[in-house]
Amino acid sequence: MGFAVDWVAGGFEPGWSADGPATVVPGLEIGGDGPDPAALAAALDGADLVVVENLCTIPLNPAAAHAVADALRGRPAVLHHHDPPWQRERFAHVVDLPPDDAAWRHVTVNDLTRRQMADRGLAATTIHNGFDPDPPPGDRAGTRARLGIDDDTILVAHPVRAIPRKRVDRALAVTAELGGTYWLPGPAEDGYGPELDRLLAGAPCPVRRHHADDRSDLYAACDLVVFPSTWEGFGNPPVEAALHLRPAIVGDYPVADELRALGLEWFPADDLDPVRAWLADADPALLNRNREAPDPVLVRRERMRRLAATGKRLGYLAFLAAIVLFAVGLIGDFTSGIATTLVVLLLAGSIVLAPAIVLHYAVQAADDEDAGRPSRH
Repeated sequence: MGFAVDWVAGGFEPGWSADGPATVVPGLEIGGDGPDPAALAAALDGADLVVVENLCTIPLNPAAAHAVADALRGRPAVLHHHDPPWQRERFAHVVDLPPDDAAWRHVTVNDLTRRQMADRGLAATTIHNGFDPDPPPGDRAGTRARLGIDDDTILVAHPVRAIPRKRVDRALAVTAELGGTYWLPGPAEDGYGPELDRLLAGAPCPVRRHHADDRSDLYAACDLVVFPSTWEGFGNPPVEAALHLRPAIVGDYPVADELRALGLEWFPADDLDPVRAWLADADPALLNRNREAPDPVLVRRERMRRLAATGKRLGYLAFLAAIVLFAVGLIGDFTSGIATTLVVLLLAGSIVLAPAIVLHYAVQAADDEDAGRPSRH
């Protein structure tokens, strides 16, 4: 969009490279005790717009959240929200996040959070997470060789950090029931290490714990993605799996239904018969549908298309009924009841048909623009 982007954080992951200047401000990191106000002000100096990525949402560093909020009062800012405190039991007592200011705009990654924020007096806009629509293919053979996985083994990838809500126990059980090998590339966090060690020590299936340097290699190597989470703010892996043409088993966390509404088709985590049948006789049509799952704009357009078609049918039916009734009146007795009904049908048909026709042409014009055709309307 023509903007120059500067990055400010408490630290950056090794190997990560910014596409602009990157400034480290000690105290902004997770678990930090807050930044020096002068250092923070200097890092933000000259910015026309500041995008705050979840820092003022989840209280992993409350001092930093409040410091950033104070520094941005009265300045244009977008607060991007993934995990508000009321969605996590251990943070349910936190009531002073997210902050608000007349100069700010709030953006959520899902509609559920947007509605919850509205209930708390915060107006927000939903923008779902973005993904590369054409990811690189990845190295299937090389990655499986490094993992020691032969061609006949079902490799089940669980591309997550190991924490309780990711349900490693269920992912292991699913893999065992399918006769596969379980691959967990992410680290244990939030004190989950001992429990993870216990689960993996008693795992009912072979396990791989190798880190995945490249997400494309991970999806290329696996045969199935398992994601039985009980809660996610969004859930990137099942969407990434769709883009890499991999089937996924997905738990019934609330936001998953929002993603399914976009056209994504996943196998249930509590009934393995459908995925077992698919693995025995893989139908690429499902993967292709997921790969081409519509974006929210196209979903809304399709709804408008159906609404316009319904309105046109109802409007024309009202006019047809009016014509038939008029003919009945001419042949028989044109009573006041017939006349009144005739007027009602004509009015109803006009009220329904006129906006339906306008909506129909608007949808057609949008289709023409997407296809690069001159508008016909």
